[in-house]
Amino acid sequence: SFLLQGGEMHVIKVNGKEIELEKATSVEVYLESAGYQMKRIAVELNGEILPKNEYADRMLEDGDCMEVVTFVGGG
Repeated sequence: SFLLQGGEMHVIKVNGKEIELEKATSVEVYLESAGYQMKRIAVELNGEILPKNEYADRMLEDGDCMEVVTFVGGG
């Protein structure tokens, strides 16, 4: 991985898989870059449900554990 100045790597877990982040990233930016559809997901961060209105402000930190649940439309 290419390291930015400062060389700080954050390692988080998303759905049990280790992900390396090269720079400070918000939950929202990570989810969008990973291709999630915001309207169809719920996020649990470190064991607690994260409200959608906090995705943009909550920065992912080293050691965070995130579960992303995707809802499949039906009916």
